[in-house]
Amino acid sequence: MLVYLDNSATTRVRNEVLKEIIDVNENYYGNPSSLHRMGLMAEKKIEEARKSAAKLIGAKAEEIYFTGGGTESNNIAIFGHLSNLNRDDSIITTKIEHPSVYNVFKQLEGKCRVKYLDTDENGKINIEELSTMVDERTRLVSIMHVNNEIGTVQDINEIGAVIKDKNKNTRFHVDGVQSYGKIKIDVQKTPLDTLAFSSHKIHGPKGVGGLYIRHSIKLAPLVYGGGQERGIRSGTENTSGIIGFGKACDLLYESFDREVKKLYDLKDLYMKRLKEEIDDIKFNNPRDGAPHIINISFKNVPGEVLVHYLEGKDIYVSTGSACSSKARDNRILEAIKLGHEYREGAVRISLGYFNTFDEVEYVIDNIKQAVKDIRSITKRG
Repeated sequence: MLVYLDNSATTRVRNEVLKEIIDVNENYYGNPSSLHRMGLMAEKKIEEARKSAAKLIGAKAEEIYFTGGGTESNNIAIFGHLSNLNRDDSIITTKIEHPSVYNVFKQLEGKCRVKYLDTDENGKINIEELSTMVDERTRLVSIMHVNNEIGTVQDINEIGAVIKDKNKNTRFHVDGVQSYGKIKIDVQKTPLDTLAFSSHKIHGPKGVGGLYIRHSIKLAPLVYGGGQERGIRSGTENTSGIIGFGKACDLLYESFDREVKKLYDLKDLYMKRLKEEIDDIKFNNPRDGAPHIINISFKNVPGEVLVHYLEGKDIYVSTGSACSSKARDNRILEAIKLGHEYREGAVRISLGYFNTFDEVEYVIDNIKQAVKDIRSITKRG
């Protein structure tokens, strides 16, 4: 959710990120006579950004690879793990994965055995079901850390331990796009092999992502070319975007605990006030979910109508994540068995580090009025 009320904090951070980008762009592109020296400077800046991205998850700098975004990171990891795939091999994922994982698994159904884990009404997988699925032919398990629609947090430490206990050769990939910078991750203590993440989820530039690959893991490249990113992601690096990403990582690292606590407090306050002010609502996000995602259904209120009503007040919510908002049916809400009367009225409220407590009453008042107006029109119709 974005509310343009107090933009000073946003401006400060964006200016710091942009200054890093502009300094390199002006020197690198504006001074051809010293291109070699400037090229080395740009390379140094990229390596600094690599260290910054690594320290947020306790990784080594050499285990971080920059990509074009979270979708590309997931694709590189999954296809990289599954080179020389056989029909008798099996791969496992959940029914509530992001499209950049779920749709890849759907594409692989004709090439191997693909297994899908069910979830409970809170979006949690059954660990025992996972344990029974993993066997000697299981090549890969891919499970997202935080669900992008309802904010469910999977216990990747326990999941990784179960996978490796059943088959130490099974690779474990985690889509960490929604958890990177929001939930503490220590890849040295978690038995995962690869982790995807994205810049814009922590207010860095769009079009930049990252992939953690444990030092002992070798992935087959998805794209061949000039060998950039040590051959894992060939192609010219998005230098300015990567530098901005690194700066965003530095700023968040300095205040991680404080910023995350603020998100949890904001989420709790929004949920409390919504419950107090509006009847016939249902929260679809689990209480112990991620700090930045609220998924709420308003009975007899079409979600799309509510979205457009609120955007007129400069309040931006959605009927799903940006990556799946164009789909007619919400696969995630169906998977958690949410009734049709609530699925139609479900919207996602996303909180960011620049949202403030001063915005809460403005947002609640406008949602309350919008729901009242829409229900009145629906009832008359």
